[in-house]
Amino acid sequence: MKLAILSRNSKLYSTRRLVEAARERHHSVRVLDPLRCYLRISADGFGMHYKGRPIAGYGAVIPRIGASITRYGTAVLRQFELMGSHAPNPSDAIARARDKLRCHQLLAAQGIGLPITVFGDNPDDTADLLSMLGPPPHVIKLNEGTQGAGVMLTEKPSASRSVIEALRGLYANFLVQEFIAEARGADLRCFVVGDQVVATMRRQAPKGDFRSNLHRGGTARAVRASVAEQATAVRAAAVLGLGIAGVDLIRSRRGPLVLEVNASPGLEGIEEATGIDIAGRIIDFVVAGHQPIPVRRRSAA
Repeated sequence: MKLAILSRNSKLYSTRRLVEAARERHHSVRVLDPLRCYLRISADGFGMHYKGRPIAGYGAVIPRIGASITRYGTAVLRQFELMGSHAPNPSDAIARARDKLRCHQLLAAQGIGLPITVFGDNPDDTADLLSMLGPPPHVIKLNEGTQGAGVMLTEKPSASRSVIEALRGLYANFLVQEFIAEARGADLRCFVVGDQVVATMRRQAPKGDFRSNLHRGGTARAVRASVAEQATAVRAAAVLGLGIAGVDLIRSRRGPLVLEVNASPGLEGIEEATGIDIAGRIIDFVVAGHQPIPVRRRSAA
């Protein structure tokens, strides 16, 4: 199959692994910088050029679109879709996942557990907004933040109000959530491919922090998610329309709660922690068209 990977940098670990896995399976693969793709849209059809030359005929496109280029990247991906290419993560699904508020609304509407979340716009409503959430600690998240950036923990009502006022002064979009103390700074990253969780790692926040992201100094080890956790992760990805997703869960007294659904999850941390050939799973899934493929582990080499 002729595959394209939308990525700004062909040297990134996740992009390299996908290219390796595709070539190991004898597929033609090319890495395309979405910002160098430009589009022709008309009633008589759709066209695209890349660095001065027309491109077409890709059977499937695997998007590795960073949050900073979501708008343009999803437009390019949509153009590929309109030109007949299959995307395991369609453009509309990526847009749903990137908007944390919309994502939480969609998940909650399907009864999927998540931390209680509040959202408001007017400063006059801040006190009542926080009363809807309950007493601190509170977790305040920028709506478009990634990798733990833009996530703050406030331990007093006055601190919550101060942070909210500061963010509103910057015209930032943000959510406020309950803090799940029993998670003890740990979460699970469940890597979903199709209708299966193919790998899970437990991430632990460093001492003095509550964010478990590996980019923030967290540590990771392989674990086996429970049946309920796997079912929650698969359902969350499906609700958003994602065939490939990193679903972050925390363990709470009321069961697994979804923190975030990542539409472009990194491979490095979880492949190293689990030893599972996730890149190969992704390629097999894309080519097979949602058919379950047995888990394969990477060779020691």
